Amino acid sequence: MRLNILVVDAGRYGFVKLQYYRPPQGFEDAITFTDSRSMFENLWEEWFDTQLFLLAKGTPMAEMGYSEIFECLPKEKQKELIDKKAEFVRVAGIE
Repeated sequence: MRLNILVVDAGRYGFVKLQYYRPPQGFEDAITFTDSRSMFENLWEEWFDTQLFLLAKGTPMAEMGYSEIFECLPKEKQKELIDKKAEFVRVAGIE
């Protein structure tokens, strides 16, 4: 699985998340964020879902939804994934 995501600072207009790059057309999707918190939450969900996908890949869990995959994980792994959000919040400087 390869994700092509680029976040661009659009100055006073906020941030633009470009994703799914396909040459020669360019990016298939563009999402504009006017505040950094909503952008962070969107990027967090993207990261979290990707982690769940990678953990399920090649297993019977691959047919499940993300919430079902999460529930099938050991409690330690669930905690590890959830704790990553706090780490990302700290590194990003979000209050």
